[in-house]
Amino acid sequence: MPDGAPENYFNYFTEIEEHFRVARGTGLFLVSPLDWALIEAWKNSGVPLEAVLRGIDDAFEKWRAKPAKARVQKVNSLAFCAQAVAVEAQAMAENAPRPRKVAPPPFSIEDVREFFKKNAAALRRAGLGEVAASIEALDVNELYGDLEQLEQRLTAIEEKMIAGLRLAASDEALFEARKALDRELKLYRSKMTAEQLARLEKQFLERKLLEAAGLPRLSLFYL
Repeated sequence: MPDGAPENYFNYFTEIEEHFRVARGTGLFLVSPLDWALIEAWKNSGVPLEAVLRGIDDAFEKWRAKPAKARVQKVNSLAFCAQAVAVEAQAMAENAPRPRKVAPPPFSIEDVREFFKKNAAALRRAGLGEVAASIEALDVNELYGDLEQLEQRLTAIEEKMIAGLRLAASDEALFEARKALDRELKLYRSKMTAEQLARLEKQFLERKLLEAAGLPRLSLFYL
């Protein structure tokens, strides 16, 4: 991302996905559940978008600098870049970069209303009328002027919903989710700290719980 370029907070996921695809040098790339969970962990930890993009570039530069025989296996996950992203995030924090110009939101107020309506309907079908009512009670007209506050409110509602799913989940379901995470992380554990792994596990398990229950993500990042 060029210096001084506007940064759109709600394009965090799509910017990272596209940047990784280009850096990887392939046409089609399908982001895995592990990758989505990692992006969510970065977002929730406040890792700047620029730090993630720089980390991806640095990880691939180092990978391509290796002898060809050491590059037999393709890079198939963002987890490969986790260590480099952490280094860039720390460097940016220490250098206290100037605030970027924030771009306008990539969606209209009508988009937000439709997103709320669709999610509330899905929640009611799943028997979560109380959660649906919490979304419907949000004043879109007032909160559209402060989307970060709206996002915080949606995050609070989603966290409450996920807490209920965790309590209701069987030990077997949680065990299977952790096994799936271990399989996907096998090649990348050495690139992450214990704290990074803990955050990633939390996001991954929450994503699996929501998918298993057929429930929507409430965050504006999924609009």
